[in-house]
Amino acid sequence: MNIIVTKFGGSSLADATQFKKVKNILEENHNRKYIIPSAPGKRFSKDFKITDLLYLCHAHVKSSIPLDDVFKLIAERYKGIADELNLSIDLEYHLNIIKENIENGASMDYAASRGEYLNGLILANYLNIDFIDAKDVIKFDNHGSLNSEKTYSLLKDKLSTCKRAVIPGFYGSNENGDIVTFSRGGSDVTGALVAASLNVDLYENWTDVSGFLMADPRIVESPKKIKTITYGELRELSYMGASVLHEDAVFPVRNAGIPINIRNTNNPEDEGTLIVNKKDIHTNTITGIAGKQNFTVISIEKAMMNSELGFCRKVLTILEQHGISFENMPSGIDTVCVVISDANLKNKTNIVVDEIKRSCNPDSIVVYPNMALIATVGSGMAYTKGVASKIFTALSDADINIRMIDQGSSEINILVGIENEDFEKGINAIYKAFNN
Repeated sequence: MNIIVTKFGGSSLADATQFKKVKNILEENHNRKYIIPSAPGKRFSKDFKITDLLYLCHAHVKSSIPLDDVFKLIAERYKGIADELNLSIDLEYHLNIIKENIENGASMDYAASRGEYLNGLILANYLNIDFIDAKDVIKFDNHGSLNSEKTYSLLKDKLSTCKRAVIPGFYGSNENGDIVTFSRGGSDVTGALVAASLNVDLYENWTDVSGFLMADPRIVESPKKIKTITYGELRELSYMGASVLHEDAVFPVRNAGIPINIRNTNNPEDEGTLIVNKKDIHTNTITGIAGKQNFTVISIEKAMMNSELGFCRKVLTILEQHGISFENMPSGIDTVCVVISDANLKNKTNIVVDEIKRSCNPDSIVVYPNMALIATVGSGMAYTKGVASKIFTALSDADINIRMIDQGSSEINILVGIENEDFEKGINAIYKAFNN
């Protein structure tokens, strides 16, 4: 029998209407055995996410401010869902315990996790299946790091006794039994851990979009949908900001060889995007285009740099000493460029440049601010002639000057650096070059 793990995001469980859609999806395929819910998200643009309200409750207590008004919004939201679904669950009991614990100084992680916990209780009651508290099966060490071995063992043992179950996302517990949360969006990770522990056939991630698009729809009008994408391509695009999925969610299922299907709760007929280990490289030359703005490039030139031992190490040591991480480091025989996000550089450009001059004695050092990076990603690029030429021609025809070019050894990503002001025009130019 095929087993499918399904995770539903906050928008998919924002109100009773969405709960009904989720139930229909689960009943449509009985192989969907294990369900991971997020906390209720926004119902409309100016609505509140339940997790944000829970964080606010904790902040109120820390500042000795009564939390009653905020917690009332939380209680009304859950009671409204339960009432509309005609459930018999005693929510008042659970809400009172949670409120009392937060008022008595429970941790921020505990407060934040209660959104998933309550939604899990409601969903299990609505579906009439088992509820498994994530604190009993998702385990962290006392330093806050996931204990994967223990987690997999506990999940395997517990789920082997349950034909169907709801396991809340986003949190677990440490060796002392204290609640620990993943970073925001961590319900994706919970679902991936459940899928990997049972080595299931498919991990479905249901949200409010029908998978990944080839480009940001806020920049490119009506971009094509990506039907299939590899984990490697996803990693490259996610790193450049095109993310629908929590990055850490990829690794447990990738290691187990389990495909992920991104689906739309509001359009369940759409097949969405399938994330796989390998795909037919001849289906598309490129898979997607993504980018980020606001970078600074420090370009360093020195004759015979390639024969000077430790040159790049000296540069990176200077960055490390100032707590600055870099994004990219393309190099030539006598040149090296360090690409740094402005947010990481933190106005330390002059200090860094001066120290590079003293330590490395370069022939020249030039700083290019206001840079944007655009990544063109596709596993088929390495097997297709003229891809780079097509990108550069498209940018040239759009009157865009390329300041930096880099292609990784994996040959699935060509990165170009351009001026911030040309960012959107550049993405449109590259997209149109491959989608005439």
